[in-house]
Amino acid sequence: MRGAQPDQPVAPMRISLIRAGLALAVIVCGLSLRWYGFPLGFPAFVVKYGGSLLWATMVFLLVGAVLPGLTQTQIAAIAAVIAIVVEVFRLVHTPWLDAFRLTTAGGLLLGRIFSLWNLVAYVIGIALGGWIDRVAKMHTLVGWAKRSVPTISRWWARR
Repeated sequence: MRGAQPDQPVAPMRISLIRAGLALAVIVCGLSLRWYGFPLGFPAFVVKYGGSLLWATMVFLLVGAVLPGLTQTQIAAIAAVIAIVVEVFRLVHTPWLDAFRLTTAGGLLLGRIFSLWNLVAYVIGIALGGWIDRVAKMHTLVGWAKRSVPTISRWWARR
């Protein structure tokens, strides 16, 4: 029988590409929320912490894309360490670093102000990333399983 078997794991390269694509979609959502959230009338809380939540989701998915062989727990732990380090790094102030933080890229990547509430948003975002990853894997496996199930027409063609 051709194709992937239902019990075969998804190839690491395929997982990386799926996660990278999902990370790109999360980046678009995060940038859209930050740029259009206020004009669309979203509350400041949603724009601020929704962006932080999506940032952590992106970190989870990118770590998973770069290290596809890790378990979701390991990916979540690495993403949490990255999020904590970035948040604590906001307490460091030097002229060049503060100048970078005032740019759009610096604000999006590093943020400007330390907040414990961001850590809560990061935990929720990492959990969201794990859920998205699990659902994407499940759909990928189901899709592969459907293609590998023999049908009567395939059986008849082999005769």
